[in-house]
Amino acid sequence: MKKLLLIVVALSYLSICSKAQETNVDLRDNLMFGVKLGLNLSNVYDTKGEAFNTDPKFGFVAGGFLTIPITTLIGLQPEVLFSQKGFRGTGTFLGNNYDLTRTTSYIDIPLLSAVRPTSQITIMAGPQYSYLINQKDVFSNGSFNYVDEQTFENSNIRKNIFCFLGGVDISFNHLVLGARIGWDITDNNGDGTSTTPRYKNVWYQGTIGYRLF
Repeated sequence: MKKLLLIVVALSYLSICSKAQETNVDLRDNLMFGVKLGLNLSNVYDTKGEAFNTDPKFGFVAGGFLTIPITTLIGLQPEVLFSQKGFRGTGTFLGNNYDLTRTTSYIDIPLLSAVRPTSQITIMAGPQYSYLINQKDVFSNGSFNYVDEQTFENSNIRKNIFCFLGGVDISFNHLVLGARIGWDITDNNGDGTSTTPRYKNVWYQGTIGYRLF
């Protein structure tokens, strides 16, 4: 039943895309605003900690974007997004083993350069500024208490992070399907004195958007 449902969804999606492609309008010279939402699949790299291992986790992403044409082939696309990242990890803290699920919520501001070889395909890459607005850590260890958790949460974490990302958008008139990969360039802890593991975010992002024109 699940396989049949997936086949039906896939066929319906292909049918919609096919019909949209038949009536697709070239809007590469238009200034457009849009909104989008989707999911991040995030993890971390460049970790520094005792036996610290991580697995990816899903997070929500939503926001708006603006397409600014320079020429028909080249443009800019700034965006403002609410974006959840994080990881699931295991490691040692003060000699004790622990399980940790970290969810970080950011305001992401990508400033993307866009190459648009066709009216449907846009290839993008550029820097991103991220500001940490919330962090939630869930521990599983009998020896940890509120003080230990508070110490972990209050460790020196950089709130302003410089990132880089790239990806592609596929457009069918108003509908925009997006795929991105991004990673932090700067560490998430300020001066390296934190007792918690240092890490940098890396994430895959899939979105569906709607353009106004």
